[in-house]
Amino acid sequence: MTEQHVVIAGGGPVGLWLAAELRLGGTAVTVVEERTAIDERSKALTVHPRTIEVLASRGVHTAFLAEGLRIPNGHFAMLDTRLDFRGLDTPFPFTLALPQARTEELLQEHALRLGARIVRGHRVTGFTAHDRSVTVHVEGPRGPYEAEAAYLVGCDGTRSTVRQAAGIDFPGTPSTVLCRLGDVTLDRPPRPGFGLHTLQGAVMVAPLPGGRFRVLGIDPDSLTTEWPGDLTMDEFRAKTVAVTGDDFGMRDPSWLSRFGNAGRLAAEYRRGRVLLAGDAAHQHYPAGGVGMNVGIQDAHNLGWKLNATLNGWAPEGLLDTYHAERHPVGAQLLEHSRAQTALMTAFTPEGLDLRALLSGLIATQPAFGRALAERLTGLAVAYPAQDPAAHPLTGTRAPDLALAGSEAGLFALLDPTAYLLLDLTPDGALGDRARPGLAVRSAVLDGPPAAWAGVRAALVRPDGHVAWAGTDRDDAELSAALDGALATVLLRAASDRGRRVSAP
Repeated sequence: MTEQHVVIAGGGPVGLWLAAELRLGGTAVTVVEERTAIDERSKALTVHPRTIEVLASRGVHTAFLAEGLRIPNGHFAMLDTRLDFRGLDTPFPFTLALPQARTEELLQEHALRLGARIVRGHRVTGFTAHDRSVTVHVEGPRGPYEAEAAYLVGCDGTRSTVRQAAGIDFPGTPSTVLCRLGDVTLDRPPRPGFGLHTLQGAVMVAPLPGGRFRVLGIDPDSLTTEWPGDLTMDEFRAKTVAVTGDDFGMRDPSWLSRFGNAGRLAAEYRRGRVLLAGDAAHQHYPAGGVGMNVGIQDAHNLGWKLNATLNGWAPEGLLDTYHAERHPVGAQLLEHSRAQTALMTAFTPEGLDLRALLSGLIATQPAFGRALAERLTGLAVAYPAQDPAAHPLTGTRAPDLALAGSEAGLFALLDPTAYLLLDLTPDGALGDRARPGLAVRSAVLDGPPAAWAGVRAALVRPDGHVAWAGTDRDDAELSAALDGALATVLLRAASDRGRRVSAP
């Protein structure tokens, strides 16, 4: 059991998605979650386009689309001009407003259907690392016990026990701002997309399913390092009126909270047999509602790499690429969040002028607005290619390419357990190369986007990023180039094919 078992500390959206990904690869997984039930208070509310794509690549997006409120735009630092998502290159040019509690329910159902083991009311307290395994120390209702695993993954939040036990540094900056949050009923809700930023403060209102609203507020008094006490409804209403002149008929709060802008990034996403994902790896001010999304995308990057390692087709060093690829994304997340925080807390005439300038650029310079939108939604994430001569598509996210003769696009072809070799030659010239870690599909693209013009074959990773693209017009040269690419991404030793091996 140890050789093919992964323990995940934390049963939030990140841990649950990782558990499902591991089960798709046949890996035994146990999720250890301290909470006895899903928390009804939903820190996260927004599901971004790239995360919907991730869900779609595993065929589990329909319930999210059915229940979430579709919002075709998003804010950057609460600027007056919102970012328009409708022109983005995705089947899902919108965010979904869906409370985290419901997201967790859907992801938990998905993981359980696949055979994940989820134990609630248990807490990982530490671990002992060995050369080829990890002994995970757990505290349960009946006392302490141990679980043996090949790997331990900390998805246990910003105060991660796993990160601390591993001795991984979490450097960054402390909180200097406290934002107010209230989930309430509004008898007189403002217009959709309402946001107001003045010298007196800022307020933003976002819809929740069921006709309720999330109201966010910040003002010059929020720029503090001192905890002012728990937020009360009287304070929340008074602060909202001070900025907007109206309380919008707010009543019946289901959650009132304050949150800060501390920004920290784990120095290592992997140390031996211990890995980190989600808030355990990065803490930031939740500007734009991207935190949960980045965490799920961490898990999407990590899951197939752990499976490949445990199933024996991963080349040496594949698991180290998790840190190499996702740590820069975490750094960019902090940069993005800090920049928005600076703009949201600009309560001076000069600050308001800067906000007006940037808002005007979004409105009048489409390329600027699109770049911000692609970055906010996660669609712009690309992993650097090892070969400087690689095709420009290498490392980028593959869009849901239309395939001739098929109602489904590329996402439906992605294999969570293998690279997808997309043979786009008219006669399937690349032959049958299918083996562990590699699935093959011959297809013809239906009106390919400009970036894919001339591509005759592509290797797409299980997480939907392009590993290699070939444009050689000569079939023999194309085949040779493909074999060279395969030699770098798959374990080639014949003795390792088709059997499970213990993790290195």
